[in-house]
Amino acid sequence: MRVVVAADNAGVLLKNEVRDLLKTDERVTEVIDLGVDSPDDDRAYPIFGLAAAEKIANGEADRGVLVCGTGIGVAISANKVPGVRATVAHDSYSAERSVKSNNCQIITFGARVIGPELAKKIVTEWLGYTFDPGSPSAAKVAHITEYEQVHAAS
Repeated sequence: MRVVVAADNAGVLLKNEVRDLLKTDERVTEVIDLGVDSPDDDRAYPIFGLAAAEKIANGEADRGVLVCGTGIGVAISANKVPGVRATVAHDSYSAERSVKSNNCQIITFGARVIGPELAKKIVTEWLGYTFDPGSPSAAKVAHITEYEQVHAAS
């Protein structure tokens, strides 16, 4: 599994902790770090949310972990890329359902909202989940995908 990580300056320290954890996870074959590299780098979160989502949409990554102050901005940004589903998840159950029910490829965190140990626990769990195409939610995800495809074309 190839995982892209990115953060703005509010999330860089948490992103780095998650990145380092991912590098030790045997399920992860590659970690793609899009930055930022320092709390002094003040580039805006949409740059990173969009860039990470593009990696997934283009097949260059399978999953993504994005961090900003709340997790909301990077999730909104990533969700603008056709074919990508991203969500904020600061608890285990939401992280599980994001994949199993909604086929999300990106999880986002707020560095001002969640501690690093809980974020790392959630990421570790989240990597193990897969979407169930036979679940009752599959039709709902298909409806979203169909809407996106129709409106992205127009």
